Amino acid sequence: MRKFFGIAICLCFINFLFAQQSVDVYPNHWWAGMKEQKLQLMIHSTNIAKQNLILQPYAGVKLVKVNTVENPNYVFVDLLVTPSAKAGSFDLKSGSNTINYELKPRRSGKGTQYAQGVTSSDFIYLIMPDRFSNGDYTNDTLSIYRDKKINRGDYFARHGGDIQGVISHLDYLKDLGVSTVWLTPVLENDMPNRTEHGYAITNHYKVDSRLGGDIAYKNLSDELHKRGMKLIQDAVYNHCGLYNFLIQDMPMKDWVHQWPSYTNTTYKDGPLMDVHASKRDEKIMSDGWFTPQMPDLNQSNPYVANFLIQNAIWCVEEFGVDGWRIDTYIYNDLDFMNRCNKALTDEYPKMTMFGETWVHGVLNQAYFTQNNLTNIRFKSNLIGTTDFQTNLYGIAPALTQAFGWTEGVNKLYQTLANDFVYQHPENEVVFLDNHDMSRFYSQVNEDLAKLKMGIGWLLTTRGIPEMYYGTEILLKGYSNPDGLVRSDFIGGWKEDAQNKFTSQERSDSENEVFNWTRTLANFRKNSPAIRTGKLMQFVPEDWVYVYFRYTDKQTVMIVMNTSNDEKTIKPERFSEITKGFTKARNVALGWTADLTVPEWKVPGKTIWVLELGK
Repeated sequence: MRKFFGIAICLCFINFLFAQQSVDVYPNHWWAGMKEQKLQLMIHSTNIAKQNLILQPYAGVKLVKVNTVENPNYVFVDLLVTPSAKAGSFDLKSGSNTINYELKPRRSGKGTQYAQGVTSSDFIYLIMPDRFSNGDYTNDTLSIYRDKKINRGDYFARHGGDIQGVISHLDYLKDLGVSTVWLTPVLENDMPNRTEHGYAITNHYKVDSRLGGDIAYKNLSDELHKRGMKLIQDAVYNHCGLYNFLIQDMPMKDWVHQWPSYTNTTYKDGPLMDVHASKRDEKIMSDGWFTPQMPDLNQSNPYVANFLIQNAIWCVEEFGVDGWRIDTYIYNDLDFMNRCNKALTDEYPKMTMFGETWVHGVLNQAYFTQNNLTNIRFKSNLIGTTDFQTNLYGIAPALTQAFGWTEGVNKLYQTLANDFVYQHPENEVVFLDNHDMSRFYSQVNEDLAKLKMGIGWLLTTRGIPEMYYGTEILLKGYSNPDGLVRSDFIGGWKEDAQNKFTSQERSDSENEVFNWTRTLANFRKNSPAIRTGKLMQFVPEDWVYVYFRYTDKQTVMIVMNTSNDEKTIKPERFSEITKGFTKARNVALGWTADLTVPEWKVPGKTIWVLELGK
């Protein structure tokens, strides 16, 4: 890293460039008519603080202050963009040297065509673009990047998938019943290696060109919205890549959390909420680096905070994002996160955010979202989280453990019984697996019936369902030791021998799971009970778990037999909610059951999704 410059030069105005000198401004443009009138420009150029800058008159735009910092290669310019400012451009000028800054007109359709929010009515499909489909082979290897490797035989190398590959298969996803696409981070990752996952950002204002760049990402947003679908962006606030220019040439020493020697986070969330916690433990958890390649950003530094918040707003407006998934949520400065979340919803009232909270325990998870807890150290405004609890302590043991007093499917019941701690449990994002976990098909030992049970639960329980790409075509693999959880979608590359995007080239088993998913997902789209209804669950008995989703207009009954053997249940047990109904139609298989008979025989490893009727 370059040495820091310790002398702060106090100037009221700064001149902006030598003719041959590169000058970068962040955000690189803004918009007229934003609710938040304050705008802070970060200007980066060699010895920029030694120059004088003059704002040429522009109606509605005022220069408030020019801030110099430790490093003379930066200045931070505070502007006020008032409601009277019109779309156009203004100049920051010194003599013959000029930089032109644009105020663009706002996107139309806020809250209806973009920034719509993602709710329990949606079905999210999580994609790693590098592993889904290669739609543009011209961007596979680009000389401008440090990482030039393409090797599909190496799990740790880039494989060449891109945003165009996603666009090319949007009709496949819509047919499957997907309403929302979540991509792992698409912003530039100019790191020497491991650039396929995207979580080490090196430029917050540029989509990685190997994925297709800004144009491809805008096209994806447009194509999704044309189909009535939505876009989730994966945000990384906690850290950035070691080769980010803001690390290689830091504006100030405390841009990141500094330690006398390298200090990694403990990954232990307990000290953040523990009334008995050591301050040292809390600091290491929050301020320790996630990895040596991912410096920990200091969000208590106001310049860092402004940079990240403005970037979040910029991405929503620039690309038409609808929802926000926040990586490594619990490692961020939580007061900063509240401020950032509020800034987004102030500007985009329907915008929703959910945070990655890989913790252990419902109380721990609830701590990081809107909750009903009192006498706690911090009160979160986060709308929802990734629901690791119904995953790790719910559906996984339900389908992999034997039935017991607290074991097996009882764990799923009990986890959901703790929903009273959440203000809005319907905002929890439920899932079977993700890009960091063993694939669910492997977790259930490649048992097709159990996979279908898991998908059936996913698409009918409370919350927002999220499916990891390829689950519907039986992709498998363990997170350790083989790392195949990020395998390529078969057929996403022109050289693939088979194309699993088409039914003709899927096996019978693959088509069985694909069609099962499609049937339930598309039923879900038109089911008010499952999309927004209440949940009523009954204590599991003898391996069988029964729950209902219901509104005044529709009731759906779900029967899950987690045993290998046939079980008997008595419909009368559920009369408090089934009263007045006489029949139950299996929405996936089409047959109808009689609710008035004394008992039902439920085959082993089966989930029934039953719409009740008179």
